[in-house]
Amino acid sequence: MAILVVGSVAFDSIETPHGKVDHCLGGAATHFALAASYFTDVRVIAVVGEDFLPEHEAVFAKRGIDTRGIERAPGLSFHWTGAYAGTMNEAETLGTDLNVFEKFEPKIPGAYTDSEYLFLANIDPVLQARVRSQMPRARMVCGDTMNYWISAHGESLAKVLRDLDVLLINDGEARMLSGEQNAVRAAERVLAMGPKSLVMKHGEYGATGFFSERSFAGASVPKPFRAPAMPLSEVVDPTGAGDSFAGGFYGYIASQPELTPAVFRRAMFYGGVMGSLACERFGTERLQKATRAEIDARFEVFREISHLD
Repeated sequence: MAILVVGSVAFDSIETPHGKVDHCLGGAATHFALAASYFTDVRVIAVVGEDFLPEHEAVFAKRGIDTRGIERAPGLSFHWTGAYAGTMNEAETLGTDLNVFEKFEPKIPGAYTDSEYLFLANIDPVLQARVRSQMPRARMVCGDTMNYWISAHGESLAKVLRDLDVLLINDGEARMLSGEQNAVRAAERVLAMGPKSLVMKHGEYGATGFFSERSFAGASVPKPFRAPAMPLSEVVDPTGAGDSFAGGFYGYIASQPELTPAVFRRAMFYGGVMGSLACERFGTERLQKATRAEIDARFEVFREISHLD
């Protein structure tokens, strides 16, 4: 079951209390694709510049990720510069160079139109809606967004939300989108906007799944479900942790024959596993070197720390 992800393949320059890296491979689609590739086939639609070299292409190839949808354009790739301090819960953006990403127009190869799962990563909601309209046979559609699109492009975003099976956003974005400060009321408001289900991410505190009567065919509405975060003794770089969570979450769902409440809950655990792995090294280094055995071992740790008995 292939997942098609549309988003950014970029380079990041990052400084944290653990060091500094310059132009490491990053981007929402990159983190998502690497994380999801441990569970199912992944296809990527993005745009890169002339600085995207064979060594960067090899990162995707080693994980069996289909990159035929990555467009090469004259110029430089999207580049983000950021720094973390203290608890590293939030990055300070020092620079954003859109470069070739500024004129990104997603093009869906014919070979991708049979993708059963679609993930709309954090890009302009106009582009998200355009891609969705070209994938009418997608079995399931999940999406992400951010505060900029919520505040400045609310009308376009509203059209995307109406057609999502699952929306994955952090708690601050949920409050901004809903206008509610209480997380439960915020979730109720967001679900009323269209998504069948909502995964609200809480950073180092895990994530909560919220559901509607449309979440699971023929099933009663499950109660909200809280998945923990992995306690890490050292967080090197949290950049891309949310996208890695999404990749693990959706990758696991795509690997299963059907979506049930139990599958959704397990997917949130696997999302937490991939998000925690991403934090252990700069950029995508840790995701590149993970093994399915250690992913499943960490999943079992999650099971242990989340059971009362």
